[in-house]
Amino acid sequence: MTFFQRWTVAALLLASPQLMAQSSYPTIGKVVRNDSKLDALVAPDAKIEVLASGFIWAEGPVWVKSQNCLLFSDVPANTIFKWSAKAGLTTFLKPSGFTGAGTYGDEPGSNGLTLDQQGRLIVAEHGDRRISAMPLSNAGKRTIADNFQGKRFNSPNDVVQHSSGAYYFTDPPYGMPLKHNDPTREIDWFGVYRVGNDGKASLITKEMTRPNGLAFSPDEKTLYVAQSDPDKAIVMAFPVLADGSVGAGKVLFDATPMVKQGLAGLPDGLKTDQQGNLWCTGPGGVLIITPTGQLLGRIDTGEATANCGWGDDGTTLYITADMYLCRIKTKVKGAGW
Repeated sequence: MTFFQRWTVAALLLASPQLMAQSSYPTIGKVVRNDSKLDALVAPDAKIEVLASGFIWAEGPVWVKSQNCLLFSDVPANTIFKWSAKAGLTTFLKPSGFTGAGTYGDEPGSNGLTLDQQGRLIVAEHGDRRISAMPLSNAGKRTIADNFQGKRFNSPNDVVQHSSGAYYFTDPPYGMPLKHNDPTREIDWFGVYRVGNDGKASLITKEMTRPNGLAFSPDEKTLYVAQSDPDKAIVMAFPVLADGSVGAGKVLFDATPMVKQGLAGLPDGLKTDQQGNLWCTGPGGVLIITPTGQLLGRIDTGEATANCGWGDDGTTLYITADMYLCRIKTKVKGAGW
């Protein structure tokens, strides 16, 4: 898409989101098929629809079944937006991730979002350097975790909840004003953590250089973690042990060659479907990977693509791709739907 086309789409959607919600949506990109098995997951005529635009860096989409709407972050704008087919685009929460005085770097806001078993919005907050919980009624936030052994986290990036009630999240440096060189860093590594029902944070692994998105397999026996390191752009698979910790991880998929080819994006947010396939944003859009690590294809938005999440009846994949909020219909439902 040319710059003029991008500007036109953005102007239309921002000027009249309700009008666009009641008419056909513009489309972008294409579905790239590496294997015919992808036809069972995404129809040959599936289109990538643009629902809203004009964001700085959209992230963390999560579907709210009770309200039939999607919540997602614009990290630099320190805002959580709300989108529904009926009402279009509105602001749900601002500030979303930094509540301090003055400014805080170029990515101060919320990033990954999920809903927990209580129906609360769970937020990975860059600026306030914590995982928080908030009722959807906006009745105020509660901190779930903001430190490990007394040392503040870097900038929690993405978060999921296990059926046991424990939260798992990643903590790279992307939200810090000076990133990995920030003088306020208190932890020497970029880890993956677990917060149990006792409220204590434990270190799951510190072997990854830039842990980012994460998700469980449908049976919760495997924790997948994406690494957004251009020199080692991989998706790791960790066996989940009985006590909630993980065993030795292995590389499930290596996207580094795709990065070297010049495809936009790095392994970032990811989800799984009911068949165990991974839908992981990465070089060239959303990569669709089998549980054995085979790349079936990708949903190429034409932009660096940050995250994705299931919505509607579980067969719509919502995608945040740079300035765009998009969606595509699938032939499989998301895990846990």
